[in-house]
Amino acid sequence: MRYERLKKQSDFDKLFKGGKRAFAPSFTVVYKPAEKTMMGVSVGKRHGKSVQRNRIKRLVREAFRSAQTQLQGTYAFVIVPKVCGEYSFQTFEKQLLALIKKEKL
Repeated sequence: MRYERLKKQSDFDKLFKGGKRAFAPSFTVVYKPAEKTMMGVSVGKRHGKSVQRNRIKRLVREAFRSAQTQLQGTYAFVIVPKVCGEYSFQTFEKQLLALIKKEKL
């Protein structure tokens, strides 16, 4: 199953205003039911320079891609990573799967 990426600022704003929030130790997920599965990543400048921010985005996208098979419905997601010392694919994937199970998405 393939997902679409959220790219427009207006799409992000709609989710931030009207979506539900779920929290994990490494990130916050804002989600809302949608016609098809969509996902965007919001990484601020406090995470470091562009190289670090782009690496975080790649890790989150890959973790979401591998975890999306567990989704029951179609939702639009924005994932906002929290600032921490080190980021890993395993951590993102494990916490995302736990969040999907906990929120019954």
